[in-house]
Amino acid sequence: MTETLPSSLPVVAPPRADIDYELFLDCVHCGLCTSACPTYVELGDENDSPRGRIYLMRALNDGRIDLDAAVRRHLDLCLDCRACESACPSGVQYGKLIEPFRIHLSKTAGSTENLGFVKRFLLYRFTPYASRMRRALWPARLMQRLGIDWLLGKIGFFRLLPKGLRELHAMLPRLRPHYGRLPEILPAIGPKRARVALFIGCAADAFFPQTTLATAKVLQHNGCEVWVPPNQGCCGALHYHAAREEPAIAFGEANCRAFLPPGAPPLDAIIVNAAGCGAMLKDYGHLLHSNPAGAALAAKVRDISEFLVELGPVPPKHPLTMKAVYHDACHLCHGQQIRKPPRQLLEMIPGLELLPLAETELCCGAAGSYNLTQPDMAERLGQRKARHILATDAQAVFAGNVGCLLQIGRYVRQQRPAMRVAHPVDALLASYEGKALT
Repeated sequence: MTETLPSSLPVVAPPRADIDYELFLDCVHCGLCTSACPTYVELGDENDSPRGRIYLMRALNDGRIDLDAAVRRHLDLCLDCRACESACPSGVQYGKLIEPFRIHLSKTAGSTENLGFVKRFLLYRFTPYASRMRRALWPARLMQRLGIDWLLGKIGFFRLLPKGLRELHAMLPRLRPHYGRLPEILPAIGPKRARVALFIGCAADAFFPQTTLATAKVLQHNGCEVWVPPNQGCCGALHYHAAREEPAIAFGEANCRAFLPPGAPPLDAIIVNAAGCGAMLKDYGHLLHSNPAGAALAAKVRDISEFLVELGPVPPKHPLTMKAVYHDACHLCHGQQIRKPPRQLLEMIPGLELLPLAETELCCGAAGSYNLTQPDMAERLGQRKARHILATDAQAVFAGNVGCLLQIGRYVRQQRPAMRVAHPVDALLASYEGKALT
């Protein structure tokens, strides 16, 4: 991979980061993390491994090296997938090093975010706002429905677009009609077993509204009264991972007000169907360390698969006769240590055969906005993931995160357009209601 490094980046020694120094010392440089790190697996460069990056951060913090373009590049190339945390025998909290350190560098040495105006505008002015995202995707949804998108592709129109716009178009899935607005209260089907709040988020609902609806209905089928807080918003992950701490905190505090209003009936859980959002919400105690509501909200957050297995899922009865694979979203398996529950739900579905997937826990390259900020490495990892999926006899691939569904769908469609790429709850609802998985 060859990319031009920003030659204008000054060589500086930034002041010390406000990070507990013991977090650096937890790493004993054993190297067991290297085989789990996507960038090290692809590049074989020690500086692009977790222990290498920890060494760089610590050396910068101590003033033993200067921040030049090469050092910044190694740190920027990290996906923050946290696979190293799962592999580490010493319990290194890598996420609590790389994210605050990036924020520190952004404040003291400036940002090197590799985004053009259009991508930056869409990422920070549209993506975190659900209503704006729905409006922005409306023309694309209409073009797909009328076949105009297909026609423009056949005549080569999209090849004429600037590279950034071509990449954005290539990420688009087949957009389903949006359901509009959910009622604030959805009653349980059958005896009431729990009262939960549903986190809708922003991008996940805009790109995959059918999954939002499936999540609500699956919860109802499992005896849950579902409350949909009207004033909820983005979890803040896109901003936080991009070292934009202040907007992330503002989103976090707004969600605390929305989900924990004074005098509201008690909740059994706050349900999330997007791994990246779930990991961020569960980290609100760290993000909002000066606000007790952050830890209170975090304590209630459950991924949909995690919650259903804890509750005891109602067995689905209608068969889905197909072979499928399951991809472990990084912020589900590494960020939240949730691996078995999604598989347990899929294995309950009659007729569905779950096949093994090679490198199932290696990042697909989505990583929030990584496929926009680091498109070359994201493409390498996306193609790698697609090769493993296509090497199986699967007719469908399931993943529990919006970014993974977009990334995997993009690269799988290039060779097998008919393969279904969906969230596990989409399959579960199809089996509950006796409908086809589309």
